[in-house]
Amino acid sequence: MARARGADGARVPVWDRPVRLLHWLLAAAAIACWLTDSRWHEWAGYVAGAAALARIAWGFGPSQHAHFGAFLRGPRATLRYAAQLAAGREPRFLGHNPLGAWMVVVLLAVVLALAATGWLYVNTDAFWGDPVMERIHVVLGWTLLGLVAVHVAAVAWMGWRHRENLLRSMLDGRKAATPPERA
Repeated sequence: MARARGADGARVPVWDRPVRLLHWLLAAAAIACWLTDSRWHEWAGYVAGAAALARIAWGFGPSQHAHFGAFLRGPRATLRYAAQLAAGREPRFLGHNPLGAWMVVVLLAVVLALAATGWLYVNTDAFWGDPVMERIHVVLGWTLLGLVAVHVAAVAWMGWRHRENLLRSMLDGRKAATPPERA
């Protein structure tokens, strides 16, 4: 893959430290939920829920590319981008593209729903041991796993399409100011 630099070689800050830390904290907590027993699963779920809430709060904060108002687009713009993507003529975005932006919202919503259903299931008399609440929680868990798979695949694909190392940008927070030339 080509290095994530524009024609002038400049890499500019895009993802600030809170966004990156919350992203990787959410990823680690989700992995821990999948791989640990109920005691650790419960605590990892609390961490995931808190990280999702913090990311939502940061989405209304001062960060340019993390602010929901800076990257969420309406249905018309999102559908236009999807059509451009399907035709192989999608524009490159420095921050989230319209589909990626809505994926952020959906992922955060599912994580919050998982945290809420998990908490209700183990901490309230009304839902403690309730098989329906358990089933909802399990279905949400599988939904999150599927969404994460789509997210990872989309990051890999868009990185390839635009010749950028998007994983690196989520580690160091920087992206090419201008897109590299497509071959």
